[in-house]
Amino acid sequence: MLGPLGLDATAEAVYRALLCHPHATAPEHCRRLDLTLKQFYRALEELTDLSLVRPAAGDDPRRVHVVNPKLALETLLARQRAELAAREQQVRAGEAAVADLLSRLPASDPVTGGPPVVHLDGVDHVRDYLARLHEEVAEEIQTFATGGAQTEENMTASRPLNQRLLGRGVRMRTVYLDSIHNHAPTVAHVTWLASLGAEVRTAPSLSTRMIIADHRLALVALDDQDSSLGALVVSGRGLIASLEALFDSVWDRAEPLGREEKQEDDALTRQQQETLRLLARGYTDEAIAKRLGVSPRTARRIATGLLGHLEARSRFQAGVHAAQQGYLRTGGPKT
Repeated sequence: MLGPLGLDATAEAVYRALLCHPHATAPEHCRRLDLTLKQFYRALEELTDLSLVRPAAGDDPRRVHVVNPKLALETLLARQRAELAAREQQVRAGEAAVADLLSRLPASDPVTGGPPVVHLDGVDHVRDYLARLHEEVAEEIQTFATGGAQTEENMTASRPLNQRLLGRGVRMRTVYLDSIHNHAPTVAHVTWLASLGAEVRTAPSLSTRMIIADHRLALVALDDQDSSLGALVVSGRGLIASLEALFDSVWDRAEPLGREEKQEDDALTRQQQETLRLLARGYTDEAIAKRLGVSPRTARRIATGLLGHLEARSRFQAGVHAAQQGYLRTGGPKT
């Protein structure tokens, strides 16, 4: 009970025994409390340090005087109050120092009432912001996970964050690229997320890496291929609504994790259809590779295969044949 005043359990037991049995000897106190003499005298030293007892007058150095409890305990309380006041003063000084430091730094972190778009310069600022965002999100987090196969470093770093999110009951919806099916470690990671309650789908391509938190904030990468450029934090209601509409549109067309794509004879896969659409829009092999989350070499191989499938000699001719056969329309080729 007197622990908040600095007494451990043994010292408190000895103090109460001294109050109740002031004329008992040390061995008697030890028998009553089931203590050794060493433990008893160690407790006496602690009580002396706290000014609750002091050596008694006389020739016997082993005798102690118990200071009036009302005076001693009030003094101890006063000491505690003084230490608390000093600690509070330190905290206030620390708060002032932090406020002063932050006021001298360039604005790089979005605040309530600030501009609807803020630039986080560099990967370190983005990581700091993401760590805080994962701790603050309360309802839902929606993600476009671009880049295809995930690195082991990123997957390892994200596991405890995602586990805490799902453990708090946060809804997690993530769209990965179809190309992750060719990378067993990423598939294992995504399957593990789904086993914890995450909702996962895959799409043939994604425009950019994006995270939307609690329908109020979004983090959008400036360039998936160059993380040093940082990201934009978007908080305006109209902008968030537009980004959520984009996410929902992609989510509705994406395939749930584990559902195998049914390919009819002479039909194109979703990845091939997306490649064809991007080719028709003039994308280079490098740009297509980025959208699909594959290597430029794989993108070129897919494009070359499409030329053969469409019996075209050039990409332009492939676009013409694709339009004639209905591949560039929603729903696939004509029947």
